[in-house]
Amino acid sequence: MLGKNRNDCTEIAAGDIGALLKLKNAKVMNSITSTASKLSLVPIELPTPTTWQTLKAVNQSDEDKIGTVLQRVIAEDPTIRYELNVETHENVLSGMGEQQLQLVLKKLKNRYKVDAILKEPRIPYKETITANSEANYKHKKQSGGRGQYADVYFRIKPTERGEGFKFINSIVGGVIPSNYIPAIEKGLWETMEKGIIAGYPVVDISVEVYYGSYHEVDSSEIAFKIASSMALKDGFKKAKPILLEPIHELIIIVPSEYMGDVMGDISTRRGKIMGMEQRGKKQYLTAQMPLAEMYAYYPALKSFTQGRGRFIQRFSHYEKVPEDITQKVIAAWQDQTNE
Repeated sequence: MLGKNRNDCTEIAAGDIGALLKLKNAKVMNSITSTASKLSLVPIELPTPTTWQTLKAVNQSDEDKIGTVLQRVIAEDPTIRYELNVETHENVLSGMGEQQLQLVLKKLKNRYKVDAILKEPRIPYKETITANSEANYKHKKQSGGRGQYADVYFRIKPTERGEGFKFINSIVGGVIPSNYIPAIEKGLWETMEKGIIAGYPVVDISVEVYYGSYHEVDSSEIAFKIASSMALKDGFKKAKPILLEPIHELIIIVPSEYMGDVMGDISTRRGKIMGMEQRGKKQYLTAQMPLAEMYAYYPALKSFTQGRGRFIQRFSHYEKVPEDITQKVIAAWQDQTNE
């Protein structure tokens, strides 16, 4: 290809621009060789995202369509990623900057007539506890005909961070028949998935069912699920609950003359500086920062460094959320559920 002129050819030399038609499986970043070639290229290491936004269709009728057409758009740029956050149930679009994501919106509208909007994603907080508690709930309902009855006693304890959920069945003597134990555990799982104090998944707790009672006629699996859920909610709130937030590790690369401003900004974002290294005229600063503070970090970093700063990031671990922020998150969730 030379300008508007296109000429058939049997080979393309280095520096030439060529075009191939009807390539069904080729993608951006792929290399094309002959079938007998043993040529192998080192894969290019793509930069990690610095900007995240949730993507939602403006019109409900486009919701089913947007996933398919979006995959075609982002196939042109491997630095753009699109995935479902299973914890917040949001479709998150990420890339190297806000302009790049805005360009995706323009392509969706111009090529496929799909209007979409971007907004800041929810933080995937988690709920857990810091103390032991005991709880009992008796579910008893009688409204004509067969009633509902279930009675459970729980011991609730925190487990080690990252250990997950433990269910312990300590029932003896048949005070709760064994066929109702799975319903008790299912009630716990369903409640933990929905969250208790702020609508986020519950992690790292141990629940021991050690006593209870049943009724030969009125007891059922659904009754024990309800009793289990209510007992967990009560015991969880008494066990000094906290929120956990995701912490990411950043490597921030900036010219040396901007280090003071960058380090000061990290502190205002609840970040921790873990180390630094001089490489030529640039400083490589290693830090940890809450994900909640990272969503608006890239524009700020560009502002501090006149566009010369950049960073790479990866998830590190979860940490306790400060009390003042916890109360704001809980209040926002309560307002939302009361609407």
